[in-house]
Amino acid sequence: MPVRKRLIAAAAIALPWHAGWADMAAAHPARLSAVQEQAEKAAILRVIRRMEAAWNRGDFRGYMEGFANPDVIFVSRGKFQKDWQGTLDHYIRDYGASVDTRGTVHFYDIRIEMLAPDAAQLISRYRLARPKNTQDGINTRLMRKRGGKWVIALNHVSATETP
Repeated sequence: MPVRKRLIAAAAIALPWHAGWADMAAAHPARLSAVQEQAEKAAILRVIRRMEAAWNRGDFRGYMEGFANPDVIFVSRGKFQKDWQGTLDHYIRDYGASVDTRGTVHFYDIRIEMLAPDAAQLISRYRLARPKNTQDGINTRLMRKRGGKWVIALNHVSATETP
């Protein structure tokens, strides 16, 4: 193949690739500044603290405000919960009978990594203190910023219970 045809063929192959990079750069704006990143992490932490307070006062709907509705993906005990409503139903059914079954929850060792201006990964430990079957575990959460509000889009829980 003559040199000119090889150059044209190479340009034809490379052009869509470069156009793809331009599209990708437009879809993923520049990373946040250090100040913006700290502000977003603080906003995410406030969501988690509001959720913790809602759980501890027995307000499961308030707790669920921290989750994407209706499309949260929730994995616990090796199973997918059905969605936002299914997760709420699970909490009411399995924890809502009394303060003893609900217990008090505390999230700690919280680590947040900003993945994009509208996405973050949060990993934390938690303790659900109850008179029987205290739970200790780890949450892995994909946080998404939707409509200016941070919500949990994916929640994975790994827990152990102490009788």
